Amino acid sequence: MSNNQNYALITGATSGIGFELAKLFAKDNYNLVIVARSQGELESKAEEFRSQYGVEVITIAKDLFKREEAFALCQEVTAKGIQVDVLVNNAGQGAYGLFQDNDIEKELGITDLNIASLLIITKHFVKEMTARNSGKILNLASIASEVPGPWQAVYHATKAFVLSFSEALRSELKDTEITVTALQPGATDTDFFNKAGMTDSKAVQDKDSLSNPADVARDGYEALMAGKDKVVSGFKNKVQIALGNITPDTMLADQMNKQQEPVDK
Repeated sequence: MSNNQNYALITGATSGIGFELAKLFAKDNYNLVIVARSQGELESKAEEFRSQYGVEVITIAKDLFKREEAFALCQEVTAKGIQVDVLVNNAGQGAYGLFQDNDIEKELGITDLNIASLLIITKHFVKEMTARNSGKILNLASIASEVPGPWQAVYHATKAFVLSFSEALRSELKDTEITVTALQPGATDTDFFNKAGMTDSKAVQDKDSLSNPADVARDGYEALMAGKDKVVSGFKNKVQIALGNITPDTMLADQMNKQQEPVDK
């Protein structure tokens, strides 16, 4: 068992970037509160973390597409008497397709997951962190937060929200010992595209261009621990953002349209 009393709470912790982040925290002797929808997946990952790193792992199955489950998560953590030292808002999803064609219920669910649940959870733990004047928050933004995203209009907009919110919250907390960091990966080799129904997109067809989730997690973890405001993961993505900063949004949107349209277009 870990002697460390510090806990990191990670949403979307059973796969992709969230899973890789959980490994980094466990390796550094943090106890974990891992959150995802499937209790079975949570238990199998928890066993892996316990046996490999000897840390305490608490599993909480919640469907964060539903706001009430985000509130329930906060209550459950408080009821267990756990002090969350690091909060990682990693859970997120996209919906691929033209806005006019996509299912509105799916898009509202994604908005609730990517924005509403993130707000609910952050507000709860920020209040606790401010009361004791310590804590760290890592929010999963994306390089999508910097550009309009045809074929993923709602997803890009939610990530723009996450980035803007993270920077504003960081400024509000600048005179405290609490830091807020936004991690901005590009296209990463995770189950994201499958869940978004995006496997036909030109952006995903070139497997070699996808980032390794372990590399993305490492960049985010290091930025978080250094107390940085944000980090763009990957050299290619850094270049894309730098060029994007001097390109008009209408042009960026058209470029993104070409990148993200289906291959047979």
